[in-house]
Amino acid sequence: MVEEPKKHSQNEEGRRGPVDHARHEQILGVAAEHFRTFGYNKTSISDIGRAIGISHAYVYRFFDSKKAIGEAVCSHTLARIASAAEKTVASTATATEKIRQVPLVLIEEGLSVFIQDRKLHAVVEEAVKEKWCSASNHGAPIEALIRRIVAKGRETGEFERKTPVDEVGHSIRVAWP
Repeated sequence: MVEEPKKHSQNEEGRRGPVDHARHEQILGVAAEHFRTFGYNKTSISDIGRAIGISHAYVYRFFDSKKAIGEAVCSHTLARIASAAEKTVASTATATEKIRQVPLVLIEEGLSVFIQDRKLHAVVEEAVKEKWCSASNHGAPIEALIRRIVAKGRETGEFERKTPVDEVGHSIRVAWP
């Protein structure tokens, strides 16, 4: 199963306050919509607060910075893509079929998200360029899915058993587009 982003309560990845607070989710929803409409660089904390009817200072009760909000939006976006891959791994297909299908699903889902939401794609590009945790951490759940496929393939005799699973998983993830 794809790991969900951790729920933070204090200052981890720039988040503040209770994560399950309705205002927290409201800020993220409005921020994602503003990022989609106006772009990450043209959206300010004040714009987000104004859209909700709160001060920019109140937004800072939940996030340290615009970057922290961008991180959360980016994590959510990348988790949607990983979730599509998880469904493929959970299917009844053989390990060989899964190892062929997962990269296609990742590409299709990524294209779907990023063609429909070009400006949201810019947030992810910023995350990659600036080495945000949300972008850096995206590979780990994908690699875990690959290791699950390889382990299942070894169990059923479809794949060889000599190379360590973690090495195979990493190699496959790096080789996929």
